[in-house]
Amino acid sequence: MAHRPHAYGLTGEVQRKIKGKYSEELEQGARLWIEAVLETELVPGEDPNSPLGEIKFQGALKNGVVLCKLMNAIKPGSIRKINENNMAFKMMENIESFLKAAENYGCKKIDLFQVVDLYERQNMTQVVNGIYALGRVTQKNGFQGPSLGPKEADSNPRNFNDDILKAGQTVIGLQAGSNRGASQSGMNFGKTRSILD
Repeated sequence: MAHRPHAYGLTGEVQRKIKGKYSEELEQGARLWIEAVLETELVPGEDPNSPLGEIKFQGALKNGVVLCKLMNAIKPGSIRKINENNMAFKMMENIESFLKAAENYGCKKIDLFQVVDLYERQNMTQVVNGIYALGRVTQKNGFQGPSLGPKEADSNPRNFNDDILKAGQTVIGLQAGSNRGASQSGMNFGKTRSILD
């Protein structure tokens, strides 16, 4: 990625806010999980006990190969073609393949990231959150490998019969009183405004 000048105005403010939310602790958790699932170092020679940092972490994932291998390790055959070529559109194609496979596996699209978030390092916080979302879904889907983050909850729909719903209508709202019929009619503060010709 080419060096970009600092952004100014609203764009710069948004970028600074996004970068301020980046957590190296969460990044380290995601990194260790990826390494445990793939049984290989994400960045060979780096200390596994200290975070890589946003730039190195993005560099390790940017071509999408690691993410595609991760998805295939979790659900074999979910990504058929992994582009090893370092051409920009091939790397972005790998990231897109990972995102589609993760969504098909059960991740919500809103929990994942966009290609530019990773490829152009626009929102690495969302990339880390997307990896955690995948980690949660793997536990829910019965993946036998290492786990990441808390297990995603199952739905627990409530089905109430008519008797229970009617009983709920007898409960006094707000417990300490009622605001039914409350309005400001009849209330005057200060002098009224009169318009004269």
